[in-house]
Amino acid sequence: MLDKKIETIEIDELRQMQLQRLRATASRAYETVPFYKKSFDQHGVHPDMLHSLDDLRKFPFLLKNDMREAYPFGLFSEPMENIVRLHASSGTTGHPTVVGYTKNDIDIWAEVMARTLSAEGGNEKDIIQVAYGYGLFTGGLGAHYGAERAGMTVVPTSSGNTKRQLMLIKDFNVTLLACTPSYALNMVEIAEEMGINLKELPLRAGFFGAEPWSDSIRKDIEERMGILALDIYGLSEIIGPGVSFECPSKNGMHINEDHFYPEIINPETGEVLPDGETGELVLTTITKEAFPAFRYRTRDITRLNREKCSCGRTLVRMDKVTGRTDDMLIIRGVNVFPSQIESVIMEMEEVEPHYQILVDRDGALDILEVQVEVSQKFFSDEIRKLDAIKAKIGKAILENLSVSAKITLVEPRTIERSMGKAVRVIDKRTKA
Repeated sequence: MLDKKIETIEIDELRQMQLQRLRATASRAYETVPFYKKSFDQHGVHPDMLHSLDDLRKFPFLLKNDMREAYPFGLFSEPMENIVRLHASSGTTGHPTVVGYTKNDIDIWAEVMARTLSAEGGNEKDIIQVAYGYGLFTGGLGAHYGAERAGMTVVPTSSGNTKRQLMLIKDFNVTLLACTPSYALNMVEIAEEMGINLKELPLRAGFFGAEPWSDSIRKDIEERMGILALDIYGLSEIIGPGVSFECPSKNGMHINEDHFYPEIINPETGEVLPDGETGELVLTTITKEAFPAFRYRTRDITRLNREKCSCGRTLVRMDKVTGRTDDMLIIRGVNVFPSQIESVIMEMEEVEPHYQILVDRDGALDILEVQVEVSQKFFSDEIRKLDAIKAKIGKAILENLSVSAKITLVEPRTIERSMGKAVRVIDKRTKA
């Protein structure tokens, strides 16, 4: 049975719990993981110095590169006989990042994902289709275990085979959907081709994560699917999906603070910023056994809001992630986030929410190209009309981002659809 009391816990009680758990985690990491002992000693800190939550800022960060250098099991604090599950990142550069779970870690993961998937009001009467990928990627299994913990009936389709996915949604009377937002948009297009009106089905809500997505994308999904679209956030280095979740108020994602302690830092200096200021999210796991992540720099840009939510939950909220410090593009000296380009595109009725950003270099000059699909109803063979659309998009990007871009319009359904995380940026520039 899901315990809802923790979601409305009194702040003083929560802080006391967090400090107690933080001290235990720091001690375990220091005593069992050579990396943490060396790192703490080099920075002149010790777990005994954690007298308050504010003392955490004195401790060093954990970076993704640290995880790669510890490949595969160098950061585990439990012997392998206690590890019941391994997950890993895609490892597109260097070694993948590997995370382990004890039986208790899996139980915690199921708990936080149950909170996530029941935030909309879902319960044992619901049928949820999990279309996140299963396997080393944490999405599918995380959502699966959480849904079962919440008492839901699970349809474990994984990603791909979209026509079959839609058939099952229709035939099984699926009420909830979990997948990436880009895959949800792909489902919409295929459903329209098949003559399936998603608005006429029992499907009422979706839980979309694993990639940044704008409120404009949310609006598009909600209008075309006839559902409530909620954001969820997680990362494998911390636990997987379930770090934070959106409630129907749609005013930020509640962080499961009894398991994950958040900080916001200045990404340039590492200084902890006050609540309400935008910066890089840093997370510390305070209950995980196999793989304690101590002050992990997520690279995700957001801010924290500690005001009580209208839903009654007291757990701190984080804004939608607006970008990552490591996916920021520097175009002719201007900082540009892909999410900013998406926001501009989504304001244009003439195009579809499918785009790709290409960055190249001509000599010393950065070249930014945005490829975007023209909406079927605006698609035309008249060069004059297409040129007008390109000029409109280019002008909007220049006015909003202070950078010029080459706009390339492509026919509907030309840009490759993603079954998982969408590939939005292709940077062709050679790195020195």
